[in-house]
Amino acid sequence: MKPLPPDVTLIFDGSCGFCTRSVRLILALDRDRRVTATPYQRPGTPEEHGLSLAQCEAAIWTIMPGRDRYSGAAAINTALAFVLETRLPLWFYAAPGIEQLQDLAYSLIARNRRRLPGDAPYCRQRPEGCR
Repeated sequence: MKPLPPDVTLIFDGSCGFCTRSVRLILALDRDRRVTATPYQRPGTPEEHGLSLAQCEAAIWTIMPGRDRYSGAAAINTALAFVLETRLPLWFYAAPGIEQLQDLAYSLIARNRRRLPGDAPYCRQRPEGCR
């Protein structure tokens, strides 16, 4: 099996406190600094990665070198595989029924993310980096 690429980009909703906290936790696990997290509100970010604003508003994205892109639960599992340096999250996600269950859970969380507890949103902390 081919190794994971050296790094990935995580594109998240910087106006969401829950999203900001979730990304902060992923980055805290990233001992080797393999994940770069960027709010989609940073000017040019969606276009730079071939995404629309609507796609970024709907879900978190993990962008791999070579332009492979994953959204939602798949993006979270991909980012976790990088920070933990193991394919276990990807294998678990691929197990029968698990992908559908995680996608459903992600959808429910994404629709209600502004009601969930979190950190001060990234764009409120760093307004100069957001539009």
